[in-house]
Amino acid sequence: MSSNAPATAEVRTFPNAKVQPSTEAPEIPVQPAAPVAAPAAEAPAKKKRSARSFLLPVIGLALLGAGSYYGYNYWTDGRFMISTDDAYVQADMSFVSPKISGYIDKVLVSENQQVKAGDPLFVIDNGDYRIAVAQAEAQIATLAKTLDRIDAQTKAAQASLSQAQAQKVADQAAADNAARAQDRAAQLLKTHVGTQAQLDDAQTALDQAKAALVGADAQIAAAQANIGVLEAQRAESASTLASLQLTRDKAQRDLSFTVLKAPYDGVVGNRSVEQGDLVSPGQKLAVVVPMDKLYIVGNFKETQLGRMVPGEKVRITVDAIDGQSFEGTVSSLAPASGAVFSLLPPENATGNFTKVVQRVPVRIDVPADVLKTGKLRAGLSVVVAVDSRTAPASTAN
Repeated sequence: MSSNAPATAEVRTFPNAKVQPSTEAPEIPVQPAAPVAAPAAEAPAKKKRSARSFLLPVIGLALLGAGSYYGYNYWTDGRFMISTDDAYVQADMSFVSPKISGYIDKVLVSENQQVKAGDPLFVIDNGDYRIAVAQAEAQIATLAKTLDRIDAQTKAAQASLSQAQAQKVADQAAADNAARAQDRAAQLLKTHVGTQAQLDDAQTALDQAKAALVGADAQIAAAQANIGVLEAQRAESASTLASLQLTRDKAQRDLSFTVLKAPYDGVVGNRSVEQGDLVSPGQKLAVVVPMDKLYIVGNFKETQLGRMVPGEKVRITVDAIDGQSFEGTVSSLAPASGAVFSLLPPENATGNFTKVVQRVPVRIDVPADVLKTGKLRAGLSVVVAVDSRTAPASTAN
């Protein structure tokens, strides 16, 4: 027998014998240990070492390629770009506000509706304003008749003046004739050819002629005074008429203000009034945004302005339209930083000072073809990058 075979014990059975339970632990057969497979355990380690030796060069090459790519882009393009993400689409919006007070009679526009310049947006009840116009026109008509009457009276007074002046000429001629007759009667009396009675009659005729001449002068003065009064009345009435015409013009102007119209082409937004609401002058009813006149304002750091001039091209990226990019143009740079135009400008003359990089608003024009797409909206965030290589020849250093 082989020395490695397990020993077997002979077991005898007794039919009437009772089997006592054994207090010893059962013997567990020992299995022979399996031989160690050394090549199989070393295989995963070899795979890891081979994968690591493969990935490290690949990662290194990838990092080198990425660094080269970004370095090349920076050297050829990036170092010339002046960028900021503190930029927004803006528009010179018009706030639709009434110039008069009244109740809204009609609302002719809905929220976000496209409108054209001159389109009616709101109508204010115009009953009171129509009455004011009619009242002013009635007063003007009454005063116009008064002026016609004064003109007629003035013509009559001028005719009376002409008649008095003609009468004076006749009275003057009669007075001259009476004076000559009185002189002849006096000469005849001296030569004893005439009589005293003739001289007295001649003197009486002369006195009457002089009195008639004085009466003619009085009539002329009265006619002239009457004309002066009529002219003063007419001047006063004309002044009143001018005032009434201004009142009528104002009433007509107020009547025209009862219809609120769009100042230019655009889209209506932020409507805050309904039919029947009472509005007052200056109250904001809606906003009209000119979608074809949008522009971008980028707030650049003061350290970025050295190479920036109007006319440079700008790469504009808009988040709201899937990050699409288009090209704009620098229009102008603000004359001061944003902090200067704030409600409470900073005062650094007193106390501790901490230097903070200031930002200056730069206006950027948007191409017309981009505006026509209608995708831009005022207030959208954009990323802008000014290409300093595109400075106009007249401004380039």
